[in-house]
Amino acid sequence: MAEKYRVLFVSAHPVQYASPIFRRMAQHPRLDIQVAYCSLHGAEAGLDRDFGIEVKWDLPLLGGYSWVIVDNKSPWPGLGRFLGLINPGLWKLVSRGNFDAVVVFTGYAYASFWIASAAAKLHGKPLLFGTDAASLAPRDGKAWKPWVKRWIWPQIFGLASVVIVPSTRGIELMRSLGISDERLFLTPYVVDNDWWTNQADMVDRAAVRRAWGVPEGAAVVLFCAKLQPWKRPMDLLDAFNKAGVAGSHLVFAGDGPMRAELESSAKSLGLEGRVHFFGFTNQSSLPPVYRGSDIMALPSDYEPFGVVVNEAMLCGCPAIVTDRVGAGHDLISTGENGYIFPCGDVEKLAANLREALSDRERLRRMGEAARQRMETWSPRENISALVQAIEQSLVLAGRG
Repeated sequence: MAEKYRVLFVSAHPVQYASPIFRRMAQHPRLDIQVAYCSLHGAEAGLDRDFGIEVKWDLPLLGGYSWVIVDNKSPWPGLGRFLGLINPGLWKLVSRGNFDAVVVFTGYAYASFWIASAAAKLHGKPLLFGTDAASLAPRDGKAWKPWVKRWIWPQIFGLASVVIVPSTRGIELMRSLGISDERLFLTPYVVDNDWWTNQADMVDRAAVRRAWGVPEGAAVVLFCAKLQPWKRPMDLLDAFNKAGVAGSHLVFAGDGPMRAELESSAKSLGLEGRVHFFGFTNQSSLPPVYRGSDIMALPSDYEPFGVVVNEAMLCGCPAIVTDRVGAGHDLISTGENGYIFPCGDVEKLAANLREALSDRERLRRMGEAARQRMETWSPRENISALVQAIEQSLVLAGRG
């Protein structure tokens, strides 16, 4: 059997989407992996600033693969700030570990990214950077940030032997920054496809609808995300109202600072009883939410990818997304398994909703097509591309 590649993954914290992929990597015949976490946020209960509540994911994040926690020495520990993750133990782990390659997922906006990257470079370890960036545009809309990124990102990504990117828009962005194709690999942004489809198949849709107080034959639109301004949930509420599909319902699965405003607006529009707010919904409870819905809408103005689209489609729920949602470019064919509309165009979103919700047979076909699309956007493709990226990093380092 071919020799296994021993690979260290450096991650800011356990992620509910990544952990199942790590488990699959641990079973791969060509990989011997270890994951170094800079914090256990998510696996342990902690305040989520966006949801505004304490969150702990209810699916196992730390089993089935080798991992270590590297002590965070930051005086101000936490996610979302450069000095929130300072993990000096990464230097020893990278420099002394017998790794063929180091994959860094922490992001350059953390001090620990630079610790791990410097150790890999200094000790001659092939270095792979993972990034979900798909645009220079920042979430906060500040005009100076794209100019800075245009200058600094080529320098940062130029440090890596190989850059792994989860979307075609990300690949296009890296090319625009001067990263050559021989150093770029598309590693699809995926979830645990088998888990989602299996869970969805066990859902009693009629029972879900009864629990919601929604008629089984009613058309249901789903918003599944944090209720944050850049997710533009108000666009969906306005479009749902404009669509005017008799007997239709709108479900918000998520929480955040806009909830009170949305509830007030739904009431003022006379939509009480047809708009439902479920609050934060943990992972294990999401398959019934997707199966109980007919179509999901993600009207975000900032969404590098949006794996809720993966989840919905695996559950047979087509999606309507804006042209700012990375997943749309890779997963959605308009009119076949969903729709893509210009961000902020409420009239177009309303028209898409009206067209979809008025034809139950169309929705059924779109749901089937959504599931079929996901057959080739799965952990299998992700891990295969990663192995190729590791092999290329060794070739470029003169060790392949």
